[in-house]
Amino acid sequence: MAIAAANCLFSGVTFATTYRLFSTSHKLNYLSSVVRKPSDDQNQIPIKVKSKKSPCKSATQDEEFTPRFRSRSRDENTFSNADGRSGSDRTGRTLSKASKSLGVQKKGNQGIVVDSKEQKVETSNLHNASFLSAVVKVYCTHTAPDYSLPWQKQRQYTSTGSAFMIGDGKLLTNAHCVEHNTQVKVKRRGDDTKYVAKVLARGVECDIALLSVESEEFWKGAEPLQLGSLPTLQDSVTVVGYPLGGETISVSKGVVSRIEVTSYAHGSSELLGIQIDAAINPGNSGGPAFNDQGECIGVAFQVYRSDDVENIGYVIPTTVVSHFLEDYERNGKYTGFPSLGVLLQKLENPALRACLSVPSNEGVLVRKIEPTAHASDVLKEGDVIVSFDNVRVGSEGTIPFRSSERIAFRYLISQKFTGDAAELGIIRNGQFMKVQVILNTRVHLVPYHIDGGQPSYLIVAGLVFTPLSEPLIDEECEDSIGLKLLTKARYSMPKFKGEQIVVLSQVLANEVNIGYEDMSNEQVLKLNGTWIKNIHHLAHLVDSCKDKYLIFEFEDNFLVVLERESALSASESILKGYGIPSVRSCDLLEPYIDSAGQNEYINRHEFGDTPVSNSEVGYDGLLWA
Repeated sequence: MAIAAANCLFSGVTFATTYRLFSTSHKLNYLSSVVRKPSDDQNQIPIKVKSKKSPCKSATQDEEFTPRFRSRSRDENTFSNADGRSGSDRTGRTLSKASKSLGVQKKGNQGIVVDSKEQKVETSNLHNASFLSAVVKVYCTHTAPDYSLPWQKQRQYTSTGSAFMIGDGKLLTNAHCVEHNTQVKVKRRGDDTKYVAKVLARGVECDIALLSVESEEFWKGAEPLQLGSLPTLQDSVTVVGYPLGGETISVSKGVVSRIEVTSYAHGSSELLGIQIDAAINPGNSGGPAFNDQGECIGVAFQVYRSDDVENIGYVIPTTVVSHFLEDYERNGKYTGFPSLGVLLQKLENPALRACLSVPSNEGVLVRKIEPTAHASDVLKEGDVIVSFDNVRVGSEGTIPFRSSERIAFRYLISQKFTGDAAELGIIRNGQFMKVQVILNTRVHLVPYHIDGGQPSYLIVAGLVFTPLSEPLIDEECEDSIGLKLLTKARYSMPKFKGEQIVVLSQVLANEVNIGYEDMSNEQVLKLNGTWIKNIHHLAHLVDSCKDKYLIFEFEDNFLVVLERESALSASESILKGYGIPSVRSCDLLEPYIDSAGQNEYINRHEFGDTPVSNSEVGYDGLLWA
């Protein structure tokens, strides 16, 4: 049985989770499902990169799926530190690696306003409580892309998880429960019929998915759950779902231990999370957590594994759930959680604050700004952010939370929607001023998840080019990627929207590419002297080339030269010999459109640079927002 899980490395007492791929003792696991998969299949999103050649666990063993979080988040880790735990999520790409009409309630100052039921649900009556009937079992068949052989998919496998009804013919579950789904079925408690469900939206960052079931029979007698408000510490919590150990519904009880900005293993992001001590096991993912009034206070989604701790589980709070649902309601799709796109330094040192003319113990220093963020047009390195929408920001990057708590500054940003404006109070050169910033989702140079399912690829005379992605790194194994390319993948920021690291993943041996057969996982920088912006741009350059030779330039000035006409004419026989359906992915058949502003960075020789150093990412005094 396989479990979707995410390894994270938590550093010290501060809980700076860097989600480093190399951690073995500490693991943040998302336990959405019990996965039954052939012994030769691979982990869903292994953070501990497994090469395709490595033996897989048998179907009777628990597999831990570790999505890779970029080490970048180390900074956000610091950010989280302010909350009590830092989840490594740097630019949204947190470098971490290791970890309404639809029932939506409008948000108020304290979270969400809900219709509360006054009657208290006694433990003795829990078996007959009506809200248990709203919890269903999810059966999913997954068919993940093969990132090393991008023209095909991997062998399918199945998993089970939990979900619950929220009204209007819809259900909520975890995104990792239905990742790469080809078929989703749900079954109600006490029923022996499985009904086909459709995935309407998947929020990777928040690990939430919205499902719908068209069958009217499925909804007969159904009572959707009501979303409750954010709980307080020591509140009782009951987790309901269909975990390992049996076929019927399972109930476990505990208390709320902590509420803070938490690293989300599946999305390599940082959002508000509820820590509980109730047992959460594989298969519980997607199931609801209830308070004593029978209100849903969140969605179970991951646990923290360590030899030093036990019974640490995490629940997605209703504030995050409501944000996801309202986002879907507004846009008809999930658009994501926005970010500010800046690297910030804490201002705990009095001399540092005095040097920057900061009069009180507050503010965070802007050290770097992502070129793709709107903040790059408004903020400058050296600015000190002292407020966000009139909420004062402390010198540790925290803001007031409820009556007597403080929480990471990132929390305020996550309450916004993509495209929203925020007012920042800043100190620049000793002068206080206010500026407006538009918040958008982060642009990842190396994405954690591939939109649309299948990765892009281009084959030229047997040379297989594809964009670098975290799933590709997982499949290929970090050792085969190389330290230089891996460092660039972990710590670089995109200079413009649409930028990709294009790699030669392998060479399909043929007489036309003799001498290049052993090349693999090398970044291609130029074609005939032109910098390559992304895989679509490379395809455009190949199609429009009229020169006699195709000259590919790789890292370390390595050259691959092919006679153009011979290379193109050899494609058909290479495809036939290797059983490949097409020389390129479907998305590369569309006309190439050059985005404005891309050439500016290339001409300034900034293209391909690595602006964020390891020391910056590893220091707890820095954080990403």
